[in-house]
Amino acid sequence: MRLPSNRQCATEGDGKKMDQAPPFRNPFVHVLKFTPLEKAKIALMTVTLFPVRLLIAAFMMLLAWPFAFLATVGRSETSVEPQCLWRRLVDITLKIIMRVMWFAGGFHWVTVKGRRAMPAEAPILTLAPHSSYFDAIPVTMTMASIVMKAESKDIPLWGTLIKFIRPVFVSRSDQDSRKKTVEEIKRRAHSGGEWPQIMIFPEGTCTNRSCLITFKPGAFIPAVPVQPVVIRYPNKLDSITWTWQGPGAFEILWLTLCQLHNEFVIEFLPIYTPSEEEKNNPALFAINVRRVMAKALGVPITDYSFEDCQLAMADGQLRLPVDTCLLEFAKLVRRLGLKPCNTEKVLQDYGNKARKLEGQKLDLDDFAQFLDVPVSEMLRDIFALFDEHEDNCMDIREYVIALSVICRPAKALETMKLAFKMFEAEEDGAITEMELAVILKTALGVTHLSVSRLFTAIDPEDTGKITFDRLRCFAEQQPDFAETFLYTENAGLHSGSSHGHQTKPSLSSQSLRGTATTKTANGICPDFSPKDLGRTIGVKKLN
Repeated sequence: MRLPSNRQCATEGDGKKMDQAPPFRNPFVHVLKFTPLEKAKIALMTVTLFPVRLLIAAFMMLLAWPFAFLATVGRSETSVEPQCLWRRLVDITLKIIMRVMWFAGGFHWVTVKGRRAMPAEAPILTLAPHSSYFDAIPVTMTMASIVMKAESKDIPLWGTLIKFIRPVFVSRSDQDSRKKTVEEIKRRAHSGGEWPQIMIFPEGTCTNRSCLITFKPGAFIPAVPVQPVVIRYPNKLDSITWTWQGPGAFEILWLTLCQLHNEFVIEFLPIYTPSEEEKNNPALFAINVRRVMAKALGVPITDYSFEDCQLAMADGQLRLPVDTCLLEFAKLVRRLGLKPCNTEKVLQDYGNKARKLEGQKLDLDDFAQFLDVPVSEMLRDIFALFDEHEDNCMDIREYVIALSVICRPAKALETMKLAFKMFEAEEDGAITEMELAVILKTALGVTHLSVSRLFTAIDPEDTGKITFDRLRCFAEQQPDFAETFLYTENAGLHSGSSHGHQTKPSLSSQSLRGTATTKTANGICPDFSPKDLGRTIGVKKLN
């Protein structure tokens, strides 16, 4: 696979060019580098300012608990009580306590731009970019409701504080939870301002604020006016950002509390009222709101999403390198709606059809016929990924392998089994070293790959062929075979766990460099969007 050098900007469903550019940094990676002076300052603050601030913050949380508990005793979860005097006093008291806590943490001044809309004007506030648990600052400023995992309410102390702001809970154990959550948001949004505003981070995960990733449509399903809200941390040292790869939760807290001053800016943008078309198409609504917010922030937008992050970090024996083409492939497959619902059956059907072709090359029209879709600009982009020699033909078996990886990223051996089925000789069910190289370079999404050391290790008798059974036995004995035999043999090829730099930057390496391989739960906003809405295609640009 390869990213064509003359690749054009992707188009939307109406054929118009998208006004986006690939981000220059991997949005899911944050790297901190310190000068000797900064290290000295942090060391000094660690033994002086840090423990004092931590104790004050903990005391403020404890102080807030009885007020939150008092306000939630006997309160209904389905209706809103009148804002009597004592409830208003509790609300004001909690805001003051939370403000003191943030002040103790170094957020001495919070810059507020624009005017916050009333709940009747905009029932939903959409915040971006989401980059840290410090994004809770606007929640404590406004006491707006948020979408939270149901398990959060059972956490001692924290659960009581959370319940005070009347969140919408999402339950992992309830299969209908997403649907119920959307219905609850709709109910509150259409209450005419009776309920508090709902604050939602539509990106669904934390990024490093270098771009805005795909917005999930959940916040836009109610089809009501929303108020976009952008947040910034214009600090010299970015100790705030908490991404999938980078400093951990406690390290972020430690480094931030060691800073003398931390800046935070929140800007309330004008209310965005959806058109009739946007009301009927939440994905279009989300795209257009994202454009408005990206323009206000002065950052690019990208079609990479949380799902791409999960793909890059998937646990398995074949971990994707930082310059993989599969992230671009996954994005195009998602935009064209080619990711199958019945994954196993579709992949097996594709595998059987590809095997019958016996390596016959397909042109673009044949490729479209194989997938039973019309030729489009995005299909051309997918075709170009596999047209490595730029001779207008591709091996469909490579497409099936790539599709298997993005559909089953943690099942490397299942993908290899499918690949062997398409490549193996009928007489002995074996493949050659060259065929193994094609399979693995496609599964990793790279252009060139040497597999000599790996092939020799699997085939010590030097027969020149290996079967899937031999590969499976070898993988069981050598679970880290990719790291041991592939990454050491191929210079410049690094798995997500490596921090090496690439010598030939590509779109993937520029936009998703340094992919993480360890999962960390770092978002305070779970995904509650119905799965079928995430596949909406044919969306149009904002006029």
